[in-house]
Amino acid sequence: MKLALAQLDIAFEDKSTNKETTKQFIKQAVSENVDIIFFPEMTLTGFSMNPSYIGEDNNETIEFFKEMSTKYNISIGFGYVEGTSHSKNKYKVVSPQGNELVDYAKIHPFSYGNETEFYESGNEIKHFNAFNFNITPFICYDLRFPEIFQLASKTATLITIAANWPNERREHWITLLKARAIENQCYIAGINRVGESNGLTYSGDSMIVHPLGNIIGSLYTEEGLVIADINQDDVIAVREKFRFKDDRKEILYYKLYNK
Repeated sequence: MKLALAQLDIAFEDKSTNKETTKQFIKQAVSENVDIIFFPEMTLTGFSMNPSYIGEDNNETIEFFKEMSTKYNISIGFGYVEGTSHSKNKYKVVSPQGNELVDYAKIHPFSYGNETEFYESGNEIKHFNAFNFNITPFICYDLRFPEIFQLASKTATLITIAANWPNERREHWITLLKARAIENQCYIAGINRVGESNGLTYSGDSMIVHPLGNIIGSLYTEEGLVIADINQDDVIAVREKFRFKDDRKEILYYKLYNK
């Protein structure tokens, strides 16, 4: 599978401008024969705590990316806000056939940034199959919670994390992405934004990490695409050679949690 991560400077709460930007990224990805492109969290708005303004009851963002997917014959992953009240921070992937492959609601809203005051938590891990991969999407702050990655990687061979992760914590971002690849023996794709918005600076550092923890593609501080060919056989080979996941003691962990 040839995948692309779109690292863009998101115009804050400006869907029209960001639609034009994402369209250019999609066209570039198509010219590179990419199978699937992933965009950052809240793709057309940036990380906004104003769901009454950016939230959608009319599926505007979904319909836009469905149109782009069909027009340019490429699968697209994107973030959006569902609902103007009781809102959820979500991530969806659509295919050129008009199918919605997955729709994930962020399990861990970012309490440190007051996201919990405006967005409801999701309560499900979602998977979809595409291009011989089993793929699980997560969103930003989810990266700090390894338990959901362990659960996801029971079946997932690629886990994506779409984010608006600020520069001041970039070392956490890089370290945790590599750790999640190593711990779960799968590909990890972190899709972040760049630029300045709402008082925060974003460094990007979008990257694709091999199951052994090696960064095989990344981009720092500038807009652009991170593109790589990845193969599910690499995941299978790593898991078969070093079977440490077989040594996990999940029943014991569960008992310890409940003491």
